[in-house]
Amino acid sequence: MRRLDASGLREYAGPLADLLADTVADGASVGFLAPLDRVAALAWWQERADAVAAGRLAVWAAGDGGAVAGTVGLAFADKPNSRHRAELVKLMVRPQARGRGLGRTLLATAEEAAAVAGVSLLHLDTETGSPAERLYAAAGWTRAGVIPDYAADPGGVLKPTTLYYKAIGPVRRRQPEADGTGSRQS
Repeated sequence: MRRLDASGLREYAGPLADLLADTVADGASVGFLAPLDRVAALAWWQERADAVAAGRLAVWAAGDGGAVAGTVGLAFADKPNSRHRAELVKLMVRPQARGRGLGRTLLATAEEAAAVAGVSLLHLDTETGSPAERLYAAAGWTRAGVIPDYAADPGGVLKPTTLYYKAIGPVRRRQPEADGTGSRQS
């Protein structure tokens, strides 16, 4: 398991592109339509390097040698009122590597890194009824609801999406001080 900096992301863009294309070809709804060619998948990963360099995105890759068996990302919020939360994005495991605990390991890695970064709330969306739902439920994520016809699956068919969240650390709330009028004091 390796957290990729911007140069590492560029270095692993090819194997990550292969993983993305294989995952989409296998039917995973991760934002792309099938068939996803390697050139488009490679360009998508290369475009993420600036976000990694800026600290808006963290990406991990798991594998051995030059092959990538799985990946996960955290997209950090950029607004002052939402810096306590992050979105779990692009959790993918190569079809041949599934069923061996890699998805759980990737998920746990992202959760731990988020907590270390001061994030106390994670959220994600996944296709309703997908195998990923079992993973999130088993890992203690809470189902928040379903949005019908949210995204097209790789075949182009609109499918519902389930939203999940997980509190991963202490929630730090600042209580406004009232001045008797209900407004906050500076």
